[in-house]
Amino acid sequence: MLALLAAAVLALLPLAGWAKTVHGSFDSALAWHGRGQHIFTFLFHGEQAVLRVRISNVAAAVGKDAALYLYQDEEWMKMHGNMEEYSCLERLALAQISIPLNQTEYNYTLPQIISPVAWYAIYVDKYTCLMSYEDPKTDEITFQVTLLNPDSAGNPFDHFGADESGLHEFFFLLVLVYFVAACIYIQALWQTIKKGGPMHTVLKVLSNALLLQVVSALANYLHFSWYAKDGKGAPFIGSLAELCDIASEVQMLYLLLSLCMGWTLSRMRKSQGRPLQWDSTPTSTGIAVIAVIAQVVLLIWEQFEDTNHHSFHAHQTLAGILLIAMKVCLAASLACGLYQIITVERSTMKRQFYITFAKGCFLWFLCHPCFVAISYLFKEYQREKVSPVPYFFMQHLHKALF
Repeated sequence: MLALLAAAVLALLPLAGWAKTVHGSFDSALAWHGRGQHIFTFLFHGEQAVLRVRISNVAAAVGKDAALYLYQDEEWMKMHGNMEEYSCLERLALAQISIPLNQTEYNYTLPQIISPVAWYAIYVDKYTCLMSYEDPKTDEITFQVTLLNPDSAGNPFDHFGADESGLHEFFFLLVLVYFVAACIYIQALWQTIKKGGPMHTVLKVLSNALLLQVVSALANYLHFSWYAKDGKGAPFIGSLAELCDIASEVQMLYLLLSLCMGWTLSRMRKSQGRPLQWDSTPTSTGIAVIAVIAQVVLLIWEQFEDTNHHSFHAHQTLAGILLIAMKVCLAASLACGLYQIITVERSTMKRQFYITFAKGCFLWFLCHPCFVAISYLFKEYQREKVSPVPYFFMQHLHKALF
């Protein structure tokens, strides 16, 4: 039910922000209210970065004195950090580039960019800086903006921004690793699940969580494959990838909490000879359910706060920070409980088994927080390339828990 709720929420999220081939219509009213209608944000790099604009109604655009104004990151942040200090005309004067919309198609080659930098574009016309808005009552002006970086040969054919370059290859390698691992382990895993046994339920949940991660990686690869061709990708496939990732995290969280809490609580009551069986108690089940609900709420909240498709949880919003804090707190609470159990265990074999399992649990909880922290050592546009790395670690953790 929680997965279906997350799917419904993701389906309602706006999808246009994912594409780097941006299309829509210029709105004079929006431009007046916001002192410019925001069109795109893109990280250009290299010597042959190109901005291609197509519009449908040149006569209406010329009549409005329509234009695109482009700002680099520094000027954009300065302008938005001190909105009250700049008049409308002063804000327009801060733009590095202005492109008049007086022809059907316009190709603009940006000046050489030594290091990747974010560019912001807004639409303005002669009504934008008026004291009171006047409805122009003109025909609609539709547009399509294509943003291109130079590829490896130096030609402007690459739809990926500097923050997204390499992600397509990353998910290709990840899918390849999953495929090779499946060829090696699938038969033995299937036979183990068919035999049943005390760990039967745990193995099924782990298998489902791993399968969801495989589907997420495959969906991300397909999305980026189409994205590389047209700059739009497949937004629904991207939503499916995020949904599968969320469902996998929820399953793993419930499994680890109910298993570990039930184990520690029951071990504290009386000694048991069976290691790590799913003997959940009402208390452990309640803790697991509360934690799962909290995680789902925070994940959905994070999707509403940051609607751009990142192929991972960016953790750049308040909801993302709370998710990090929750994982760290859960890891600390498990560490305290498991330490007490392990220190009183007399069997060397069981103690080693418990220690290995505990390490896997801690790494699962702390994997994303650690890599998110490490990503802040890099520039902002490089963080999106660092944060997906936990996918590889999650795969190895699943193998270890198996």
